[in-house]
Amino acid sequence: MLKIRDLLEVPMLFELMIAPEVFPFVRQKATTVDEFYFLTKQTIEAEERGELISRTILDEYQQPIGTINLFDIEDNYGFLATWLGKPYFGKGYNRQAKDAFFHELFTTKEIDGVFMKVQKSNKRSLKAVLKLPYVTAANELYQSMYERINANSNEVIYDLFVITKEHYLSYQQFHSETAVSSDEEVS
Repeated sequence: MLKIRDLLEVPMLFELMIAPEVFPFVRQKATTVDEFYFLTKQTIEAEERGELISRTILDEYQQPIGTINLFDIEDNYGFLATWLGKPYFGKGYNRQAKDAFFHELFTTKEIDGVFMKVQKSNKRSLKAVLKLPYVTAANELYQSMYERINANSNEVIYDLFVITKEHYLSYQQFHSETAVSSDEEVS
């Protein structure tokens, strides 16, 4: 489902990224494949320095279909940025990728929380975020961060959400205990 980024995937990802339904919502925009090679190389180097965490999302045939990233890591919190190619919208890949990424972040990395800023106009992303059972609306909870992400505009553009390590792991534990007790009832 996820793999560490590499330069071999650049041409396939670039074609998916430039679709008009995807491009406006991509954080690291590139308008040429050469520019995307350069951005991907920078991303790989930044991860090696511990500045971000970036993974390629794969489909069931191990083909690259998008990316999931944790940017701006500060005090063990970072900002999530995810995109999928249009042919993969609505097929469950987004949720699977997020679950795998959060599991990696919270169990193998020193990450305590993941912020998500979602453009109020991006209905697809808002709907995807609200499907996550371990997400918390954070506009009021993290008021200073909410104000910071909306500071460069005359209007509020983003809603802020957070997933904390504690909430994610508690949900996973409850979910696995519920599955075990359901299996015991069936036996």
